Amino acid sequence: MTKLKHILLCGMLLVAVANAADQERKVVSRQEPEYPPLAEKMSLDGTVKLKIWIFPNGAVRRLEYVGGHPVLAESALRAVKGWKYQSAAQECTTAVELKF
Repeated sequence: MTKLKHILLCGMLLVAVANAADQERKVVSRQEPEYPPLAEKMSLDGTVKLKIWIFPNGAVRRLEYVGGHPVLAESALRAVKGWKYQSAAQECTTAVELKF
């Protein structure tokens, strides 16, 4: 009987963790990236993909460039570094795509 209780408890914990991971933290303060002058000269547009690590207090801790045109990436990284997310119990990661 005790083994069954442990299995059920582990199952409930896994469901709780999965539900918490599915909940996206909302951006509460966001600045848009500037369109780089070089990109304008090149008539460049596209999407930049970033991975973001967010502190529990909502501040961006770390950014990782995942994809998109490198000329647009620096502007995207600068803008997202200043974003603020809603607070949560623990640090999390998310992915964003910025369209230029």
